[in-house]
Amino acid sequence: MNSKAKLLSFLILFLAMQLLNSCMQETIVDISHDVGDGWTKDQKLAFDYEIRDSITPIDFYINIRNSTEYEYANIFFFIKTIYPNQRYSIDTVECFLANMKGDWLGKGLGKFRNSSIAFKKNMRFPMKGHYHMEFEMAMRDTILDGIDALGIRVEKTPE
Repeated sequence: MNSKAKLLSFLILFLAMQLLNSCMQETIVDISHDVGDGWTKDQKLAFDYEIRDSITPIDFYINIRNSTEYEYANIFFFIKTIYPNQRYSIDTVECFLANMKGDWLGKGLGKFRNSSIAFKKNMRFPMKGHYHMEFEMAMRDTILDGIDALGIRVEKTPE
């Protein structure tokens, strides 16, 4: 093999490795909870996780599994985050599960759809340590049917 062929082979291999590396997300947290039969207004779903890096930018997602029998196109949450220093923040978040035509946005076949909704992109955790999050359903119904599972996923932001 001549030097041009070696260089071309090396270049192709290098580009392939870069492409593969850029497509792979490094997951830091991935937790999911089943909601059960009907999510009641007073039922909070709690997530506990450890953060060891407060420098690297991350993307934070809310994962929702809903049935096609869910009556609404969206869902609202109150999200309380308790930080390692015991201070907390509360966010009100709306997640769209269907478009204006009523077509489900999530992926899946049959009765269930899985949606991964960006909550915070390219953020950094303010400190290392133990985090506690509570999701409270913020809809007008006292019992919400059609939400099967709720989860959170934290990934390193792609470069």
